[in-house]
Amino acid sequence: MDGADTPLTLGLVLAGGLARRMGGGDKTLLPLHGSLGGRPMLALLLERLAPQAAALAISANGDPARFAGAAPGLPVLADPFPGYPGPLAGVLAGMEHAARLGLGWVLSVPGDTPLIPPDLAARLHAAGAPVAHAASAGRAHPPVALWSVALRDDLRAALLAGEGKVGRWAARHGAVAVEWPGDPFLNANTPEELAALERAAEGRPL
Repeated sequence: MDGADTPLTLGLVLAGGLARRMGGGDKTLLPLHGSLGGRPMLALLLERLAPQAAALAISANGDPARFAGAAPGLPVLADPFPGYPGPLAGVLAGMEHAARLGLGWVLSVPGDTPLIPPDLAARLHAAGAPVAHAASAGRAHPPVALWSVALRDDLRAALLAGEGKVGRWAARHGAVAVEWPGDPFLNANTPEELAALERAAEGRPL
């Protein structure tokens, strides 16, 4: 991790998603087959995220030891509130961790979105907004976003008031969308989408 272009950024994997339609368990730990040799999505994502951040962390609840194989030594941040309130709680946990490290930004990526582009952090920073999120193929991806740590008190208050929608809270803070060509933000909610991810990771047609 050098984060040369973005020295004040924490790379945060949002790993709360469960693979309910693929047998249960953590989606980010599902293996990618073919030339990827069965490596978990998390390992591939961290390889792409590490050069874009000064530090890395995982947002997840439950036993952190389950991530040790794919992400040895990385801190696993539990939600600051009970009841699994959603990805915004993970973002807040990331903001608070970043503040303790003296970092000013959090770059969040869902754990089942392993094909992020190498210019993700740089282009989101270039947007010059307190919140900037990715978009591609005509769709917004609010959880793939750069967040100013200065917003953490407001986010905590919003979560305590019951806010749970990433896009809605981000919009209140002037969020801007940054468009990428193609669809580098593929994720996996079904076995078919997981197979499409494997093909995309190998450079094969979807």
